[in-house]
Amino acid sequence: MKYKAICSDIDGTLLNSIRDLSPRLVEAVNRLPEKFPVILASSRMPDAMRHLVTDLRRHSQPLIAYNGGFVLSSIGEILEDVSIPVALVEQILRLTERSKIHVSLYQGENWYEEKDDYWSQREVKNTKVQCTWMNGMDVVDLWSKGKSGAHKVMCMGNHDEINWLFGELNFEHGQDLHLYRSSDTYLEIAPKAISKATGLRKILAHEYEFEMESVIAFGDNYNDIDLLQSVGWGVAVDNAKPEVKAVAKEITLHHKEDGVAAVLEKLLLQV
Repeated sequence: MKYKAICSDIDGTLLNSIRDLSPRLVEAVNRLPEKFPVILASSRMPDAMRHLVTDLRRHSQPLIAYNGGFVLSSIGEILEDVSIPVALVEQILRLTERSKIHVSLYQGENWYEEKDDYWSQREVKNTKVQCTWMNGMDVVDLWSKGKSGAHKVMCMGNHDEINWLFGELNFEHGQDLHLYRSSDTYLEIAPKAISKATGLRKILAHEYEFEMESVIAFGDNYNDIDLLQSVGWGVAVDNAKPEVKAVAKEITLHHKEDGVAAVLEKLLLQV
């Protein structure tokens, strides 16, 4: 087989219309060789990815969490740990105090929520992970004592307010932050220095004897562009953003039509 691993985004790519793994996809993955790596790359936290690895009947797989800011080896070693400085996290929180924007804070294995509302409950339902309830400034104090920061700050709310926040942060901190619009009501904030591609390179260098050109990657959104450009075969699902399709070497079916499974089935014919 020419390709030796797959690396896939999750939301809008791997999951179906009910945000789950389809039986067709699970079957295709399980027909791959037992030691064929299936590496998930997402803006999600690790625990919001592990249950999917289990459902795919794969075990001890590396994880690229927070778009590459927190990367774990197949045995759980931390290979990459890049966060937003706590002082900058505080500035983001102060800025959002002028609005009704909901802010979620993430670091490593921890997810902090201040408000039990529509947005927090939506994330609990979608990710199947429980958060820690804590005031945002208390989280900042906690991180200040530990000299740490956020792997991700997620802001959710009215699209006009999210547009405003994007503009403010891009003007003041565009050189330091990735500002990623996963939808018109979501703004995901991460360190500028990382990407899913940098995370995959860390994993390959640490535990595999092949390079990026031996990987097939799947994605749908702006944070997948670098990954699809960096591997041997980048695949965009049909629902992908036009910019993602433009850099892909193949466009497969919509994520609701098992686009990833369709490519894997073709790959299996080459075995």
